[in-house]
Parts: sequence; structure tokens; C-alpha cells
Amino acid sequence: MTAVLPLAGYAVGITAARRADELGALLVRKGATVRCGPAIRIVPLADDSELYAATRRLLDEPVDVVVATTGIGFRGWVEAAEGWGIGDELIDRLGGANLLTRGPKAKGAVRAAGLSEVYSPASESNAELLQYLLDSGVDGLRIAVQLHGEPLPYFVDSLRAAGADVVEIPVYRWVGPADPGPLDRLIDAVLDGAIDAMPFTSAPAAASMLAMASRTGRHAGLVDALSTRVLVACVGPITAGPLAAVGIPTVQPRRARIGALAREVADTLVARSPRLAAAGRQIELRGQAALVDGELREVAPAPMAVLRALAHRPGHVVSRKELTAALPGGGEEHAVETAIGRLRTSLGEGKLVQTVVKRGYRLAVAVGDEP
Repeated sequence: MTAVLPLAGYAVGITAARRADELGALLVRKGATVRCGPAIRIVPLADDSELYAATRRLLDEPVDVVVATTGIGFRGWVEAAEGWGIGDELIDRLGGANLLTRGPKAKGAVRAAGLSEVYSPASESNAELLQYLLDSGVDGLRIAVQLHGEPLPYFVDSLRAAGADVVEIPVYRWVGPADPGPLDRLIDAVLDGAIDAMPFTSAPAAASMLAMASRTGRHAGLVDALSTRVLVACVGPITAGPLAAVGIPTVQPRRARIGALAREVADTLVARSPRLAAAGRQIELRGQAALVDGELREVAPAPMAVLRALAHRPGHVVSRKELTAALPGGGEEHAVETAIGRLRTSLGEGKLVQTVVKRGYRLAVAVGDEP
């Protein structure tokens, strides 16, 4: 029998803009089905007066330290300066400063510009970068901070409180998606029980998804789904901020990297997959499927919801009323009978789910014998 991939049977929703393809490919290679609904898009500020004004402020006076937070942002800044005819002047100014880079992509962009960094944190986090600066002493220093799509108030305010003169460089910004349709449908899929995990790579994407749900009257339902049924993973604590603010629990990899995020999603989903023995068969519940004696069997959302409710109390009778409440969007009791019939067909073994006359249904597990 062919080995089943670790994420086979799971559906993962992605809201990322810039790195959606990379993250999606990693998850697909692990067997997941991926649904994309971009929650944001990046708008470069090459023609924006705010970026030009910030660059001119940098060029008007010497700068001691320059912080590059993203590769795409640093490259965009240099390209914009070249378009304004001040590219060489900017490179000369940066070359006279101590350059700090947040991660390998920012480091690569700095080196591609013919420059070199003096420090890059092992954790690739802004927090470690900030601590390095504060420990080094910034009182009286002029520091330029290249922003990455949104303000960094804690980072900037901490430097200013320590006595630094900070110049913020807003290279690009996040805005809502040009076409909100895919995100709208992704939210519906979460509410319908068709999404098992949501990995986020940026705080603006998480905030944008919550904002769309709020505008369309689905905020409470989305928060409930992400807090109970759906695994929510974030690349780091800053990304998790908007979710934590509304009480949504998240998991985070030890390293703030896309590859580590994909592994965290896979490891956590596999670890929390219910496993039980029923009617002589070994069953593992996955998001949109079940493994029956190692064979992957796809199960539609309604029958899957019923199976999860039965597996939550293996061997015990679960009433039709309780199973009705477990159905996506609720329903009526006859919908439970339909879901039970479809579940038995999907599992390929009718004896796995037993009918208890006038009481409800149960999995064929001897009470107290489940793993």
C-alpha cells in the first residue's frame, strides 16, 4: 500500500500575498489541499511623496545606523532612488552607516547593492534586532528604519525613548485585495468546516481577514471557528497580534521561516488527529478524510462533522439532537440521517457506525477499550 502523506486529507487556507506560492507548494508536497484567498496586496511607493521625502531626510544629514527589515523592501527603496536619479547618493550614504539586517533575504538585498551588514540576528526577529541596538547604545545616534508594509511603533518608539533620532522609511504598504472574492469564499469555507488550518505570514493579512468578516457579519462565527476547529499558525508573534487580540490561540514555529511554519502546521495537525479502533478497524480522523486501516477515504464536511462528534465520545451513544448541532450551519434531524448514510458509504464499512434505536448513533467501540 502506498504511504499516505502527512497532510493528505487536510485542507489549508492561505491568505498571504507575497509568499503564497512558496507556502502553498510546501504544504502541497506534504499532501494538503490548498485554498488561497489573498487578504492583502503590496503597493510599492516608488512614486510616493512620503518615501521620497523620507529618503531626502536621510540624505540631508549623516546617518549612523540603517535597519533593513525585508529584502523586497530594501530592493524597492534602492530602485525607487535610482528612478529619482539619487540612487548612487543613497548607496554612498548607506555605505557610511552600520547596516543591520533582520533576516537572510534582507541580507541578500543589502549585499546585492554592493553593501555589507554588521549584524543580523540568528532568530530573524525584529525583537532580537531591537535588543541588539539597545544593548549597543543608541543615545544620540541617527537611525533609519526601513518599514515592511506597516508601522513598527514598538521598535521605533523604543529607539526614540533610548535617545535615538529615528527616520522611518515607508517603502511599501499593505492594502486590501484587488479582488475580495477569493478571500470572501475562503471565509465561507472556514465557516462551513471545509478548512482545517490557516497559516498566516503577516499581521496585515490576519487583520484584513478579520476585518472582512466583520464587515460581512461573520466575525463572531469566524473567531469561533478559528478558536475551536481550525488550527491557526503564525510565522511569529507580531503576525499573531491581531488574532491574539480577539482571543484566537495560535501555534508558532521556533524559527520565523516559511519552511518552519509549514512543518509546524503538519506536525500539529498530525499530533492532534484522533485515532481509535472500531469494528476491528484502525481509524484516524483527518480534516476532510479518514484513514481506515491505512487507506485514505475522503469524507464530505457534514458526515465528517458527525464522525468527529461520535469520535469525541467513542463507544457512547450520541443523540440525533447533539449530532444536528454538530452539523456545519446546524440543520434538522433528518439531515443527520443523511449524513450518517453518507458517512458509512465514505468509510466503506457500515458496521463502524451503529444505530441505537430511539436514542441516536455510536461508533462500534467497546466502551473503555478505545486507545
